[in-house]
Amino acid sequence: MAAQPWLADHVVNGTVIVPGTALVELAGRAGEELGCPLVRELTLQAPLVLAEDSGVRVQVVVGALQESGGRPVAIHSRAHDVQDWSLHAQGELAEQTTDEPGFAVAVWPPADAVAVAVEDLYERLAEIGLEYGPVFQGLARAWVRPGEVLAEVVLPEQAHGDAGRFGVHPALLDAALHASALGDLLPAPEPGRPYLPFAWSGVSVHAVGATTLRVRATRNTSAGLTGITLNIADGSGAPVADIEALIVRPLSTANLTPGLNFLHRVT
Repeated sequence: MAAQPWLADHVVNGTVIVPGTALVELAGRAGEELGCPLVRELTLQAPLVLAEDSGVRVQVVVGALQESGGRPVAIHSRAHDVQDWSLHAQGELAEQTTDEPGFAVAVWPPADAVAVAVEDLYERLAEIGLEYGPVFQGLARAWVRPGEVLAEVVLPEQAHGDAGRFGVHPALLDAALHASALGDLLPAPEPGRPYLPFAWSGVSVHAVGATTLRVRATRNTSAGLTGITLNIADGSGAPVADIEALIVRPLSTANLTPGLNFLHRVT
């Protein structure tokens, strides 16, 4: 974590894990090198756990172009003292579609949106196992409409220097997901089993370097009870990113062990 100290602010049930938003960023960045920046699908297989006293090697592998028009992608890691690689995510990358971005707003917030309090959100999230440090505590304001949460998310100033290094800074995008904890988009989580990203579909980035986001999170019924859609703009209302579907799942604590080889192994 010495090279990326902001990762230490993402703690789940007392364990530092790499946020799913960072894995999506890795996949999209690799795809960009090959002309396939759209993360068509990315399913998270196991958390990437970080230990304070050791580093971790991360490997992103993109395969050959398939008949579907996409390229398979997989993300692995291993500790420096471990030979086997552990699989953390796999999916498919594709060329960017020409569809119009799903969210571009000039009037903010919408006139019919009802403000909701966010001051105690991070205390409530900590109670169920999500302990966010300052860099991840970006949710500033929120409003609700039926089946919809609108939020304003701000990247803390100490992280502004890194914003241009990512499509969307993973801490900022993770904070955008926190809006789903408001309103009635998701069933209430069980204590100690907070929701974490599980499967991403249709992740496209339209602009880089944003430090303030306007977020619209809506229930995605086609993705099940824990599926949401996110449309994201910057502070001026210009499109930044779209996530067609994100399925979240309750955390399984069985794999929160640094260096564990999980269920998948490269052979």
